[in-house]
This record gives sequence, C-alpha cells and structure tokens, in this order.
Amino acid sequence: MACIQEQTQHGVAYISNKNNECENRFCYQSHLTKYERTHTGQQPYQCPECQKGFNGKSNLVKHVRIHTGEKPYQCSECQKRFSVQGSLIQHMIIHTGQHPHQCPECHKAFSQKFSLIRHVRIHTGEKPYQCSECLKRFSFCGSLTRHKRIHTGQKPYECSECQKSFRCYGSLTRHTRIHTCQKPYQCSECKKSFNQKDHLIRHESTHTGQKPYQCTNCWKSFCQKYELTRHERTHTGHKPYSCSECPKRFCDKGALTKHETIHTGFKPYQCSECQKQFCQRSKLIQHERIHTVL
Repeated sequence: MACIQEQTQHGVAYISNKNNECENRFCYQSHLTKYERTHTGQQPYQCPECQKGFNGKSNLVKHVRIHTGEKPYQCSECQKRFSVQGSLIQHMIIHTGQHPHQCPECHKAFSQKFSLIRHVRIHTGEKPYQCSECLKRFSFCGSLTRHKRIHTGQKPYECSECQKSFRCYGSLTRHTRIHTCQKPYQCSECKKSFNQKDHLIRHESTHTGQKPYQCTNCWKSFCQKYELTRHERTHTGHKPYSCSECPKRFCDKGALTKHETIHTGFKPYQCSECQKQFCQRSKLIQHERIHTVL
C-alpha cells in the first residue's frame, strides 16, 4: 500500500508514506492519491482536444467544457448558466444583495472574496503573474492566460457564423453581435444602445463631460483608462500588437484587427441597400452616403 492508515476519533485517516515532511491527512485513499500528484507533478489525465494534462479526472472534466461550451449548472433566479458548480454558488450571492468583503483602502464592498483580492491589487500595484516569454507581468491569472496566446497564436474561440477565431471568449461574444445586431448596453440618459460596454461608457461621457484619465506628457484627458494607455503610445512609439502574417506592428488592438482583414478577406459589414460588403465599419458608413444623396 502506498500510504499509511491511522486510526483517529473520527475514523480511519490516510497519510502519505512518500513524503515524510507532508502531514496532510485524508478521509479517502483516492483523495490522498490525487493530492500526492501535487508533489510528483504527475498528470495522468489528458485533454483529447488540446493535450493539456491534469492530476485529477474531475479537473479534466471541468476543463473539457471550455472546448464543448457545456454549462450544466443554471441559476434559478436569472437562468444564467455556468460550467462549474463553484461559479454558480459565487454568482448566486449577487441575488442576495450581500457584499460582506470590503476593501480596507477605499471601502468598496464585494459579494465574493476573490473579487476583493483582485480589486486590492489596484491599490498595491501587485502583479503576481508573469509571462515566461516576454516577462510582462499581470494582476490576474486570466489576463496572463489570454496574453500567452499572443505568443502561441492560439485562438480557441470560433464564430459559428463566419468561422473567425479569437483569443478570448469576450472577443467572440462582442464579434457575434455583428451578426445578430444585438445592442445590450443602453444609455440611461438618451436610450441610445451599443453593442459594447466601453462604447456606452465613452458615449455617457458626452452627457457628463467627465474625463478622469489625463496624459502626463500633454495633459490631454480621456474618459477611459484604456484610451489613455493607447494615447500614451503616441509619445513612446510602443507598438505591442504584431500581425501574424506580415511584419507590420500597431499601437492598438483595433488597428491590428482592421489590418488583418487585408490578409483574411473577411468583410463583416454589409450595406442594407445594395448588400455590398466591407471589411471596416468606417468604409460601410462612407459607402452608405451614396444612397442617401438626393
């Protein structure tokens, strides 16, 4: 037997005999076997889709749902679905209205502890996740995962309408609205709707006039932080987005996306009058003026 059995007041406990320094005890031998793999690095369960390895079968089952899109856990309040039960449990706190986790710095409250932990990094500047390729650091694990796909070229999320692929699920969701014409974000002031949240935020600043993000080089102000970051590259000359087809580089992701259509021939914008298609929305708007001229 690859373990030691110890009799306790609660029953039998299983202890590893492979690592004398580890004092963890388990109620079931199967739990001990899975835990021991954290020491050995053994990953016997492999994803048939991407070959990623896991130390437990349950971890593999949860991972496979990324590829299949399966979301077996549904919220009884709003019908939102989740791929893992833990995500559903965390989500349901939203409906209770409870925010038990408070930031000691700005007193903002959160319904989930992990949300507070991520928020605190705004104040501390902590970036614990580092890319092994370019050494760039990130505050969140998910941000690092998405960033790594820039190096690998991996685009696991594919549009079922036009087969265009994306590095992250959020990009696919936003792209899909081109086909569905869905605009879920509505301005509370003028009721104008938008297909992306950042477009709504930018629009709302026309009502409030608020621009809290200011460039330290030229003092130009912006309503969103990402706009300031993009603008600052005009001063530094930094172009972090490179085309995978040619050597051309860009200072913002949107410019790269527009450029890539040259290589792919993808034309998602269609004129409702004559059905002519365009690779860029600005080209479609320019074309539509032909029909409006009297």
